[in-house]
Parts: sequence; C-alpha cells; structure tokens
Amino acid sequence: MKISTSKSELLNTLQKLSKAVPARSTLPILSCALFRVENDTVFLRTTDLEITLVSRLTASIEEPGTVAIPLQTLLEITGALPDGRLTIASNPQNKVEIFTDTGVYDLMGKPAEEFPALPEVQDQRPIQVSGDVLQSIIHMTLFAVSRDELKPALTGVFFKFEPDRLTAVSTDGHRLVQYIVRDYEDGEFSGEMIVPRKFLSLMNTLLNASDELDLSLSENHLTAVVGDDSVYTRVIDERFPDYESVIPRDNDKKLVVNRDEFLGSVRRVSIFSNKSTQQIALRLNSERSLITTEDPEKASRAQEELKAEYEGEDLVIGYNALYLKDIVSHINDEKVVAQFKTPISAALFYPQNPTENRDVTMLLMPIRLND
Repeated sequence: MKISTSKSELLNTLQKLSKAVPARSTLPILSCALFRVENDTVFLRTTDLEITLVSRLTASIEEPGTVAIPLQTLLEITGALPDGRLTIASNPQNKVEIFTDTGVYDLMGKPAEEFPALPEVQDQRPIQVSGDVLQSIIHMTLFAVSRDELKPALTGVFFKFEPDRLTAVSTDGHRLVQYIVRDYEDGEFSGEMIVPRKFLSLMNTLLNASDELDLSLSENHLTAVVGDDSVYTRVIDERFPDYESVIPRDNDKKLVVNRDEFLGSVRRVSIFSNKSTQQIALRLNSERSLITTEDPEKASRAQEELKAEYEGEDLVIGYNALYLKDIVSHINDEKVVAQFKTPISAALFYPQNPTENRDVTMLLMPIRLND
C-alpha cells in the first residue's frame, strides 16, 4: 500500500476515527485503524466491536493494499507535523513508513486479516430522519441516558417511529426525558428500537444541521451515512421500561420561573451543599419561593429567593442539584414550568412556550431531605 495525502485531511479523519476506538481492550488490533486502499478510493476503519466507523480519505493512490496501523501513534505524529503533504507506505511484512519533508518515521502495523470484519447488514429498511431532527433529539435526551451497564435497556435512547410522529425517551431512573416530534412523516418504517448512547454521541460530532443523513435498520444494526462517513452500531436488544406509566398526570402544584434566574440560583446555592449528596431544597408557598441548602459537616448554608409564580399548597421538596441543573439547562425557553404533587413524587418540567411541533416533558425524582 502507498498513498499520499495532506496533513489536514489525514488529521481530521483520524480524529473522527479515534471516537470509535476503545480506551482499553484485551484485543490489541482494536487500537488500530484499518487502511483499505483500492484502485480509486482510500477507506479507513475503526471499531470497538459495538460501533464501527468507516471514513473515506481524500488521497493520491500509488499502490493499493491493506494494513492496520496503530491509531494513537499515527494521530500523534500527524498532529505534530507541519502543514503539507505526507506519504504512507507499507510492505508485505506490515512495516509502515511515513515520509514527509521533515523526515521519515517507521512503525509496525498489523495484518489486515486480524481486523474485525464489517457488520453484516442485510434486509435494511430506510428510516427518514433529517440531520437537524436527529441533532435536536440527541441534544434533548442524551444527558439523561444511564451509564449503568447492569441496566442495558437504559444505556440508550428509546425511539418509537409512528406514521405521524417520532418519540424519543431516555431515563437513568432519577430523571426522564420524553421528546416528541409531531411533524414527522415516514410511511416506510414504523417500529421501536433502543439506540446506544455512544452512537448518538458520535453522530452529534459528525452531524451539521445541513448534512444529508441516511439511516437504515437491519435486524441487529443501525447504519448511518453522513457525507464520507458511515457508522454502524448494534441496537440494544432489551425491553425499554413502560415510561408512560411513570409520567404523572395529576400534579396540581405549579411553579413558573425564569429559566436563567432559576439556573443561576441553583448553581450558586449548590456550592454550599454537601458534596456527596448535592442536596438542595425548594420551599414553595403563595408568598415566596426559596432555594436552600445546608451542610452540617462544614457548617455551611445558603438561601436565595426566586422571583416566581407558585400556585398550590405549601411544599418543601429536595433534589440533587446536579440533576436539577441538567433538567433546567435543557429547557429551551425563557420560562420554565414545574408541576409537583408531593415531596416524594416525581415532578414535571417543561417550557412555558414549546417549539412548534415539538413536545418535551422532563421528569425528575426528588430526594428525601435530612431533618
């Protein structure tokens, strides 16, 4: 194999590919990028066995071939080189040489045969989702996905495709987000799937709102094509919880507050909270609304009054400040509406003026306050 390309082209491609390389693995080959050079195209591929990323590299081809090259070393030397062109060549013994105007760099590659094969994707069904819709779903749901590998169904975002709407849901057991796209139309595909967090995080870095996006679903894999990049992921073969049954319908206490002011108060008050519990309290009544915290271990406390409208009986309810900040910061409106029932039941948060054809509901579980 022998190719010539620019430093910037190679660096951009390697940086994308690095997102599909496992941080630690018992298989050394997974730390490599597979170079597959055909007569007119150069493809680079990385995988962590759950996600596979294939990128097309713009390059001049002198000799076709395949070789697996350690990605981190190649990424570091490419980043350290001055702008210009470089040549990468490999011999049948997988010795790799990098030629530049400043020098020659040698390293050992690995046989291409050791690299995992591309996922088998047969009987693919196209899914019509635009890049900007997928980006908005990722932005609104990804933060609430669980990182607990013992609960695999919660480690992705649940998608429900219907002829007239698309629903996306994420939860980690403490908070839940339901995001509904009401102007969605796709007569070709109806169904449900759980898409892994890592795939969606990667798509968020690859997508621009103007990009054309091709999605397709086979029996076990979801494939996305964006420009010169193709991403394959396993879908999570688990049953998603019955989220509709946990969304309360009878919360009768209502708080309306400016989003930025609310977020600022939570951030400031939480500085004085216990660092392990992050516990803060909302103390709400018809006369005033307070955010308070107290940490007896450090003899610290804080209190701020909110400029807010509150309707309902007096209420004192506790929250993890980090979770509350996440919820409020993802509401895209000047005013946040929160609805409560009791100090131990789930509260709902949503924008006062939702975006047209977009319904978002965020649920947050309270924590018990220390007496």
